Amino acid sequence: MNITYSPVAEFNLLKDLQDRTGYENFADGFGLTEYGDLSGLVAGWSDDPAFTGRLIPFAQATCGGSFYALWKIDDRTDLATLPVVVFGDEGGQHVVARHVRELFQLLGFDAEISVDWERAYFYRDEDEPHSYGHDEYVAWLDRHFGLPVAKDPDAVLASAQAELGQRFADWARPFLP
Repeated sequence: MNITYSPVAEFNLLKDLQDRTGYENFADGFGLTEYGDLSGLVAGWSDDPAFTGRLIPFAQATCGGSFYALWKIDDRTDLATLPVVVFGDEGGQHVVARHVRELFQLLGFDAEISVDWERAYFYRDEDEPHSYGHDEYVAWLDRHFGLPVAKDPDAVLASAQAELGQRFADWARPFLP
């Protein structure tokens, strides 16, 4: 196991899988990036330490530049239980999962996330083949966490938004243009 990627055990397991299958090869548009790299936040969103200090970027969400981050909603020590947010390359920021494992289930849908000012959503054309490492990812998700792929990503997103979306929007508003 690659224990040097991050302090989040779940991410270290995923990094090992990514190292085997390749970047963007198990979930469309997704790839782990340098853990905690704030350059995308500072360049496109805000450099206020009160903002950047509560977010931990960890992955590319789309080929176009959207990215995922953990939102330090409180001072819990298990970072894998923090909400996951997405920042869109064309604007918009949204809670997409209540915790890391829920994001992993969304990734199993194997669709790039679309993000705009109003919402985030996954769309997958059923006629398109899955990513090269999709089957290995699905097996990995079950083997390590006993979790299935999200069959209805819209329901997962809606649940995360209902629970945490307004709280995140209220928190982020003072920092964003």
